[in-house]
Amino acid sequence: MHPKLLGACAFALCMTSAPGASDAVAADAPYPNRPITFVLSAAPGGASDSVTRMLAKDVGTRLGQPIVVENKPGAGGIIATNAVAKALPDGYTILLTFPQAVLNNRFLYSKLPYDPLRDLTFITEVSGGVMVMTVASGLPVTNIRSLLAYGDKHGLTFANWGPGSYAHLVGAYLGKSKKIDVTPVSYKGEAPMLQDLAGGNVNVAVSSLNTALPFLQSGRVRAIGVTGTQRLSALPDVPTLAEQGLSEREYEMTGLVLMMAPAGTPAQILLRLEKETRAAIDNPKFRARLQMLGMYAIGGGAAHARKHYDEMYPVQQRLVEISGAKLD
Repeated sequence: MHPKLLGACAFALCMTSAPGASDAVAADAPYPNRPITFVLSAAPGGASDSVTRMLAKDVGTRLGQPIVVENKPGAGGIIATNAVAKALPDGYTILLTFPQAVLNNRFLYSKLPYDPLRDLTFITEVSGGVMVMTVASGLPVTNIRSLLAYGDKHGLTFANWGPGSYAHLVGAYLGKSKKIDVTPVSYKGEAPMLQDLAGGNVNVAVSSLNTALPFLQSGRVRAIGVTGTQRLSALPDVPTLAEQGLSEREYEMTGLVLMMAPAGTPAQILLRLEKETRAAIDNPKFRARLQMLGMYAIGGGAAHARKHYDEMYPVQQRLVEISGAKLD
C-alpha cells in the first residue's frame, strides 16, 4: 500500500469510535463518497479553465459528487503539479495540466520537486487546442512563405508568453531550421503578447484561438497558419503550417489538456475516473463548447495518453535543446 494511504488507514482505525470517525474511514467507503478537487495549473478565465469547469460539472454529476476546481497557476505548471504529486492517492485530488508541466519542464529545469512518471499516473487526455500563428497587420506578410522571406531580409521578433513556452520553443526552432535571425520577446501571458503584436512592436506570435480571435476579428493582427493536422472550422481559409511546408512534428504542437492522478491511486478508482471522464468528453454539448473555443475533444484513456507522451518526448527535448532555454 502507498505510504500516504497506509498512514491514513492507520489513523482511521484509531478514530473509528471517535466523533467524526466517518470522515476518517471515508477511504473504506465506495468511491466517491465526498467532493473531489480538480487542481488546474492555469489561472481562472482562460479556455482551459472553462473546459475544466464544464468537465468538472459533468463528471461530478456522473460520479454523484460535486467536483471543485482549484486554480494553481504559476511556475510553468510546477505549483499545481507538485501539489497533486504530493497529495494522498485516494482519487480525491486530480490534476488538469499541460505538457510543459510534465514534459517540457524535465528539460527546462535541472531539478524538479516531482518526477512526472514516478509521482503521477495518466487518466486521459481531455482536449487539444490548435495554435494560431499571427503577424502584425502592418507587416507585409500573408503566409509562411512571405514570413520567411521577410525574416531572411530583416530578421524576426517572435513573441511568446514566457521562456520555455511552446511559442518560445517554436520560434527558436523556426530560426534555427530556416537560418533566420529570430529574437524572442517574452510576455506575462497571451493577452499582453497579442496587444503588443497588434501595436506593431513585435512581428509574429503563436497563441490559442480563444485569445487571438478578438484581435483577428478587429483586424489588428492577421492569421497566417495554424498548428495541428487540419484547418480550424473557425478559420477555414487559414492553412495549416504543414500545408505551407512546415511539416516537421515540431510544428504540430497543440494546446493539450491532460488529466492525471497521484501515483498509487487504486486501479479501480483510476478506471472509474477514466470511464466517467471519457463519457463526459463524448457529450455532444461538451464537444460543441470545445469547438467554440478552438479546441477539440480527445479522450482515449490512460494508455493512449502515455503513448502520446512517449511520442512527444523526443520532439520536446529537441525543441528545448535548440532553444537553449533553461529556467533554473
